[in-house]
Amino acid sequence: MVKVKPFKGIRPPKDLVEKVASRPYDVLNSEEARAEAEGNPMSLYHIIKPEIDFEYGADEHEEKVYLKAVENFAKFRENGWLQKDQTEYYYVYAQTMNGHTQYGIVLCAHIDDYLTGKIKKHELTRKDKEEDRMKHIRMTNANIEPVFLAYPFQPELDKIVSEVIKNKPEYDFKAKDGVIHRFWIIDDKDKMKKITEIFDNIPSLYIADGHHRTAAAVSVGNEKKQSNPSHTGNEEYNYFMAVCFPENQLRIMDYNRVVKDLNHLTDEEFLKKISEYFLVEKKGKEIYQPNKLHNFSLYLAGNWYSLTAKEGTYNDADPIEGLDVTVLSHYILDNILDIKDLRTDKRIDFVGGIRGLGELKRLVDSGKMKAAFALYPVSMKQLIAIADSGNIMPPKTTWFEPKLRSGLVIHELE
Repeated sequence: MVKVKPFKGIRPPKDLVEKVASRPYDVLNSEEARAEAEGNPMSLYHIIKPEIDFEYGADEHEEKVYLKAVENFAKFRENGWLQKDQTEYYYVYAQTMNGHTQYGIVLCAHIDDYLTGKIKKHELTRKDKEEDRMKHIRMTNANIEPVFLAYPFQPELDKIVSEVIKNKPEYDFKAKDGVIHRFWIIDDKDKMKKITEIFDNIPSLYIADGHHRTAAAVSVGNEKKQSNPSHTGNEEYNYFMAVCFPENQLRIMDYNRVVKDLNHLTDEEFLKKISEYFLVEKKGKEIYQPNKLHNFSLYLAGNWYSLTAKEGTYNDADPIEGLDVTVLSHYILDNILDIKDLRTDKRIDFVGGIRGLGELKRLVDSGKMKAAFALYPVSMKQLIAIADSGNIMPPKTTWFEPKLRSGLVIHELE
C-alpha cells in the first residue's frame, strides 16, 4: 500500500502565478524558453532552464548553470515571488483542455514505494537525463517540478475533491496554449487525514509522465538517507512531489512516427511489402486518422492510406505484443525499413499527437521526411496492464496532454 503525505508548498502569490508558471523543462529547448521568458524576470524558466540567463549556446549541463538555478531560486524567495506555506497541505490541481477537465491531488509520495515497485513505471530512463535532474534537485534541494502519477479510481477521493472544488480556487488562469489551470488548498484536517488513509489502501501508483524526474528524486532522497547517520525515515527527503490523477480521467494522445527513407525501396515496392502484413486502402489527399486499435494511417507521396493489421500480426492477450507500436516496429520499421533501435537510429523521428496529423503531412511534403505513420492512442488500461506485468513499453509510446504546469507549487527537501 502506498504512503503519501501533505507538505508545506512553496508557491507564488495569487497575483503573480501567471508570471511565474511555465511549461515543464523538458517540452521545450533553451531558445524557446529564452523567448517565452523574455522581459519576465519572474518566469520559472530562470530556475528550471537557467541557461537562458547566459549567452546563446550556453551548455545547460555546466556547473555554473546549475548554480544559477540555485541563485535564482533564492532570489525568487527573497523577492516574495515564491512563498512557503506555514502548514502542510494537500492541494487539488485541475486542468481543462478542449472541454475536458481532470482533477489531480498534489501530494508527496514516498521514495521507498518506487524502490519496492509500488510506484510503477512503463518506460526506461536514460542515465544522462537522470543525472541532469539529480544535479538540479540536489543543488536546489527541492522538487521544483512535480511528477505526473495516476491511481486506480477511488470514489471516496472523488467525493473529497468534489467538495473541495466547490470553494473558490487559489489560482485560476488560462495559459497561452488555451489550457485552463485551477488550484485549491485542502486545509481541512479531516479531509487530509482521509486522503492519507485512502492512499494507504491503494496497492500501486503509476507514472504517467516524468520517469526521469521520479528516478532522479528517488536517487537524491536515497543519497541523503545514506549520508545521514541519524536517519529516521520521517525526513522530508524521503518524499517527492507528484500530482496524482484518477486513471479514468486521463487521456493519452497518439505518438506518431516519421521516417527519412524507404530503405532503397520505391513507393510501389514499399506498399507491396506492407500489404503482406496489412490491409492497405488508399484514402487520397484528405487526412486520414486511425479509428481503432490495430488501424494505422500512412502518408506517402501526397496520399493517405489506411493500414489495418492482419490477423496474426498482434496478440491482444500479451500486453506488449498487443501494442500498435510493437506491430508497427516489428512488421514495418524493422522488417521492411531496417530500423532496429528506435532510441538511436537517426532515420526515424517522433511527433506528439498534440501537433496533429497536419504536422506529419508538412514534414513529408517539405522533403525532410519520406513517410509518416499515425497510430491509434494507447489506453490507460494498456499502460496499467504493462506496468503491472513488469514490462516496459517501446520508446515514444505515450503522449499525455495537457502537460502539468510548473511553478504552481514546489516541494523543499528539508
